[in-house]
Amino acid sequence: MRAITLILAILLLLLQYPLWLGKGGWLKVWEVNRQVEAQKQLNLQTAARNALLDAEVRDLKQGTEAIEERARSDLGMVKRDEIFYQFVGKPQSAPPAIKP
Repeated sequence: MRAITLILAILLLLLQYPLWLGKGGWLKVWEVNRQVEAQKQLNLQTAARNALLDAEVRDLKQGTEAIEERARSDLGMVKRDEIFYQFVGKPQSAPPAIKP
């Protein structure tokens, strides 16, 4: 009776091996699911970045306002017959020290 129990236990372990550690086992499935979730997050980030770039391209193709804004901010350009004023504030000085 003891031998039959031992044989059945070993047989059960041999049947469990492919389920847990085999080529299509639970551990592999869990790892693949983790990789799929990571890829989905990366795809969402990339889609958001692409949407921003697409909107910027459409603005640059359709209107001159976006081009003018880029020229002003990035290149420091001004329109013809336009006067550019730059206000420079006083440099911040340290507060006076309190004497006891």
